[in-house]
Amino acid sequence: MSDAAGGVVVQAYRFALDPAPAQDRDLHRHAGAGRFAFNWALAAVRANLGQRAAERTYGLDGEQLTPALGWTLPALRRAWNTAKPQVAPWWPQCSKEAFNTGLDGLARALGNWSASRSGRRGGPRVGFPRFRSRRRVTPSVRFTTGTIRVEDTRHHVTLPRLGRIRTHESTRKLARRLHAGTARIMSATVRHTGGRWHVSFTVEVTRTVRAPARPQATVGVDLGIANLAALSTGQIVPNPRHLNQAQARLRAAARTLSRRQGPDRRTGQRPSARWRQAKARLAHAHARVANLRADGLHKLTTTLAATYGTIVVEDLNVAGMIRNRRLARHIADAGWATLRRHLEYKTTWNGGRLVVADRWFASSKTCSSCGAVKPKLPLRVRTYTCEHCGLCLDRDLNAAINLQQYVARSGRETQNDRGVDRETTLVVAGGCETTTPHHPGGSDGDRRPATADCNTSAR
Repeated sequence: MSDAAGGVVVQAYRFALDPAPAQDRDLHRHAGAGRFAFNWALAAVRANLGQRAAERTYGLDGEQLTPALGWTLPALRRAWNTAKPQVAPWWPQCSKEAFNTGLDGLARALGNWSASRSGRRGGPRVGFPRFRSRRRVTPSVRFTTGTIRVEDTRHHVTLPRLGRIRTHESTRKLARRLHAGTARIMSATVRHTGGRWHVSFTVEVTRTVRAPARPQATVGVDLGIANLAALSTGQIVPNPRHLNQAQARLRAAARTLSRRQGPDRRTGQRPSARWRQAKARLAHAHARVANLRADGLHKLTTTLAATYGTIVVEDLNVAGMIRNRRLARHIADAGWATLRRHLEYKTTWNGGRLVVADRWFASSKTCSSCGAVKPKLPLRVRTYTCEHCGLCLDRDLNAAINLQQYVARSGRETQNDRGVDRETTLVVAGGCETTTPHHPGGSDGDRRPATADCNTSAR
């Protein structure tokens, strides 16, 4: 994705498919072929590593060892093309892109494992790849070459070896850009999620220059649980709580699934047809919750990015807050990280900017009128009352106003709850961070623990 508004960006368009029964079988066959190639290449790599390790125990070294099998995609592809007539005589039935999908996944997995093991990759340690199970892996296949086309009927797409497949929804948004010459399809990925097939087109789009409706306006957005967002303008966005509303349906579907005859790897028992139906019903219920959440977040972020020139949000430690078992489900259902991710690229598309407030900025405990900071503010206190100026308003609205004023305060020296001077930080999404480190010995009054966020609108 480009950093400048109005440039060339890489964008995805996702459509639900309505394949015919024969096309559905072909899609599963292609996804299974990718999984087969992944497992075959992984077995070859493991055997090669085991052979070289055993030879070292015999005192062999250097050129005396069995040649190492390359982990890159070209090396794995060469090994597969040599062995496929013997290990997969049915390979002409599927597109070469199906096997390339599995080999590419293994090459990426081995590269991530190697980089994590050597310290070149940050974050949690990445384990060695494991074999993909037919029952646990999500069926998918990616096409990068061949005939990839959106038909003029706007209700059909064409994919290599699969032919013309009907879409469940109209493709007019992508078709208009392709017809105007402002978009170019780079690849197509077909996945089976939520009980149905979806196709995602990776498209290189030339976007026109846009400007927000109020380019000089700044809005602060305080995220919470009781309310999804509180804007500094006074607008409150209620939290729809899609997961909570669907709990009864999800429990009933899960209970039905548990009573059906499912697969048993120990005895080789195959799942019954009613178990498959119950599993599809449970997957559809979860997919509906995810779709409702995504729809609400897209509508909210699109409205904000198209209206305000500057949007200020907090740098919340979502991964740490989810460790709180009392709030984890509600925080995950709200989708704070997704909302921020949407704002990052939508503000770029609309010619605005997203400012991320410092994680230690005391937005909830600071008075938006006089700037006084409370030493403590429990989550159960929903109204902010200032002892210095007498300000009394909702704590979420007070935090949103402080976020709105954050841009003006950035770079100006303030005091925390212990009276220690510190510099506020201004971080613009996609840009550089302009900040000075906290003064030694200083402790911010809005420090967020690893298990809960002090600015969370709980209960």
